[in-house]
Amino acid sequence: MPKPLNEGPSNDVMIKANRRKLDLKNGRVDLSHGAGGRAMGQLIEDIFHKAFDNEWLRAGNDQSAFMVPGGRMVMTTDGYVVSPLFFPGGTIGSLAVYGTINDIAMAGAVPLYLSASFIIEEGFPLTDLDRIAETMGDASRETGVPIITGDTKVVERGKADGVFISTAGVGMVPAGLDLRSDAARPGDVVIVSGSIGDHGVAVMSKRENLEFDTGIVSDSAALHGLVAGMVEAAGAAIRLMRDPTRGGLAATLNEIANASKVGFRIDEEAIPIKPEVAAACEFLGLDPLNVANEGKLVAVVAPEAADAMLAVMRAHPLGREAALVGHVVADDDCFVQMATSFGGGRIVDWLSGEQLPRIC
Repeated sequence: MPKPLNEGPSNDVMIKANRRKLDLKNGRVDLSHGAGGRAMGQLIEDIFHKAFDNEWLRAGNDQSAFMVPGGRMVMTTDGYVVSPLFFPGGTIGSLAVYGTINDIAMAGAVPLYLSASFIIEEGFPLTDLDRIAETMGDASRETGVPIITGDTKVVERGKADGVFISTAGVGMVPAGLDLRSDAARPGDVVIVSGSIGDHGVAVMSKRENLEFDTGIVSDSAALHGLVAGMVEAAGAAIRLMRDPTRGGLAATLNEIANASKVGFRIDEEAIPIKPEVAAACEFLGLDPLNVANEGKLVAVVAPEAADAMLAVMRAHPLGREAALVGHVVADDDCFVQMATSFGGGRIVDWLSGEQLPRIC
């Protein structure tokens, strides 16, 4: 007489007994890892769930529900295609977490949750995917901003370049704070949180196999802790904040100038640039003002709060090199003008394209 089904081993037990572990050392992503079946479930469980582990992911839903305090919410989305995937000071995974958090923080908001979507090329080494996920999970835990939902797709060999990551993030803005790109006013001051150009030069040096006497490391970091201190100390004095990523400081100031219908006067000697970054830019024929940053911010602040804001920023590890680099001026042409270290002046224009492609 056949044994009743409920007396045999459960399906879950049978699946686990027959399941082979991923070969993270030598294995490669194949199309079955994006097909929605058992192989895809194994990839997600053994790499992404392991790296990002939290209560929302453990629920196994196609979405995550969460409670938020009452108030104004911000949401951002971004894509990461940096080449190479691993660079001095970070990986595409940590960069995706930090970059998304920073977009939220520039509104003065407290980041709450992230999502992540992966497009992976067939043949991509599992060991590299595991490393990316681990650095992403480490960044998530370090910042206190969990990755609570995501998606994975695999495309045929040659249809992508290893792995691309898309993210989204949500956060809450403190009551009474409203930072907008059109809020700069003549007389306001411009503060940069630290040295510029580090990320772009670090990525380019790795990409081109360049070695310098002094190692150049990406500044990739999450700025929400620095921003929280700034908002707490003098939130009403902050007109706006931006992170100068692609296009660097030059593009950021031009974007603000055009949005606010003002001009800027900046001082080249006041702009913090590491000597090794300046030397590398000269060697590569790059202008540091156009080079991407991933752990710096630009704040336009009411003039009466400048000293207090600098003091607060310099007390934070990510703002120790904060500097007042210029002022907002009335200018119908919305020019960004710079007093050079040679005693002259020039217009700082933004580039028509990217000086360094695939930088984030």
